[in-house]
Amino acid sequence: MKHICDIREGDNVSEIYFVKSYQQLKSKVGKAYGSITLQDKTGTLDAKIWDYGPGIAEFDTMDFVFVSGSVTSFQGQLQLRVNRLRKCEEDEVDVTEYMPSSERDIDEMYTELLRFVQAVKQPHLHDLLRDIFIDDKDFQTRFKKHSAAKSVHHAFIGGLLEHTLGVVKTCEFMSKQYSYLNHDLLITAALCHDIGKLNEISAFPENDYTDEGNLVGHIYMGAHMIEKRIDEMPDFPVKLRSELVHCILAHHGELEYGSPKKPALAEAVALTLADNVDAKLETMKETLLAGDPNATWVGYSKWFESNIRRTTDSTNL
Repeated sequence: MKHICDIREGDNVSEIYFVKSYQQLKSKVGKAYGSITLQDKTGTLDAKIWDYGPGIAEFDTMDFVFVSGSVTSFQGQLQLRVNRLRKCEEDEVDVTEYMPSSERDIDEMYTELLRFVQAVKQPHLHDLLRDIFIDDKDFQTRFKKHSAAKSVHHAFIGGLLEHTLGVVKTCEFMSKQYSYLNHDLLITAALCHDIGKLNEISAFPENDYTDEGNLVGHIYMGAHMIEKRIDEMPDFPVKLRSELVHCILAHHGELEYGSPKKPALAEAVALTLADNVDAKLETMKETLLAGDPNATWVGYSKWFESNIRRTTDSTNL
């Protein structure tokens, strides 16, 4: 497979790609043409259909298509002139080749996550985590492949798992540094804090907000999912239930950031900080990766409200 990151001006391309967006437009002289954004796991490519002849089959956004054409340059950007195009069947496509994915091995990350599940000794919390992360195979499959966002940070296959693991590891450090924190409550809350995103955001290839996600949001949805699980468990302590649900409801820290409650427990404060650290540092990483690798100054970022600069002699990206 010829990945988009390897395409150069002058190449002739015959490959399967994902149609991230597609518009039928008209030129200044009224001639119809197609403007497409093609995608694979390495990036996106602008493509144009200048002639809707017999070699161009019907297709739409979110389809996988086999395209043939030549690569040119327009205003400094690569552009594929499409000569032939057909819609692909499902059995022709391995979705993971076309969606952005975690750089880490997903199964290895999940195995690491399960070690934190096993480390929770409080019996009710341990049973809850086991019910979710070990016994529920459907949850496990969805959780491994889901993103943590539509955009901004961890918006890739395995992103929800990678983000959750990062938050859990930071919370583990905090529980050792600040011994008064309730380790088992904090780790359980960290493991569960974003599970509502499974229903807030659709699976790949769409990776977009669902109706329920737009109307309700993952914070409430996650808390509700936890309460439903607890309702099926006998004798779960009422106070412990309230503390866990509070941590999830408060994990964005501020009302204006979507939290229905501001943190009232030390563990909720710790979770908020850990969540913010992991999200912000991943956003910074993705900002640096998206910039010109040869440029010291990457440019202005609306997320950080600052002009971003690479660290001197940094070789880790």
